[in-house]
Amino acid sequence: MNIKKASVNGIKAAVITPKGGETVLRDTQSALDLIMTAKFEAETDRIAIDKKAVAEDFFILSTGVAGEILQKYINYGVKLAIYGDFSRYTSKPLRDFIYESNQGNDFFFVADEQEAVQRLCSAK
Repeated sequence: MNIKKASVNGIKAAVITPKGGETVLRDTQSALDLIMTAKFEAETDRIAIDKKAVAEDFFILSTGVAGEILQKYINYGVKLAIYGDFSRYTSKPLRDFIYESNQGNDFFFVADEQEAVQRLCSAK
């Protein structure tokens, strides 16, 4: 994975992109590994990740992967933004999940990296 630092108004975020199609965020263990990587390498608890680096199971809510990962992030006080194109998903529960997440301050689903960093660094 590639990790770079970004900041808005002095608040830092780690921006994660995959290397060669790798899946970075797959399950709870990879979620915890990502938290530690962001804290160590970017000194932040705000993570923006390219949708291409997230396992497809995350977007199938019935697998429980999204719920498990997001619960870990809540427990550790980590904010997460996944950026990319979500238009191909037609599942009403997933669309509702994305909508509800975007109303809060901890998890966001946005179109691009710039918006992800902006939302993360503006969240309370």
